[in-house]
Amino acid sequence: MVLTKYISVETKGNTDIIDITPECEDVVKSSGMFSGVLVVFNPGSTGSLTTIEYEPNLIVDVKDALELIAPSDKVYEHSKTWHDDNGHSHVKATIMGPSITVPFVEKKLTLGTWQQIIFCDFDTRSRKRRLVAQIIGE
Repeated sequence: MVLTKYISVETKGNTDIIDITPECEDVVKSSGMFSGVLVVFNPGSTGSLTTIEYEPNLIVDVKDALELIAPSDKVYEHSKTWHDDNGHSHVKATIMGPSITVPFVEKKLTLGTWQQIIFCDFDTRSRKRRLVAQIIGE
């Protein structure tokens, strides 16, 4: 069985990192399925999904590391195409990836003790995002 739902997220942009674990747990619990996989996908090119130990200092570390990889103050070739300021946003999202897959067993995500699912918004402005959550299971 396949079920599709959506998770709405309001972001501040500029590498806003948001814990969406509770929303993902709700999707699984409300699906009526006992076991399977949850896939969450961002249908956009400046956001990503991954897992992290969601604590303030690690969030700073992740933001700092990504800024070293794709500095926001660099001039990107992308701006020649669209004349915008978010080339670094696209690079960061490409590196991180647009989706995550997490198995669930007995209606519970199989996350580690210190592991949360996060959405990262790298765009240069606040956004309202609609993530696709698809549950495949029984």
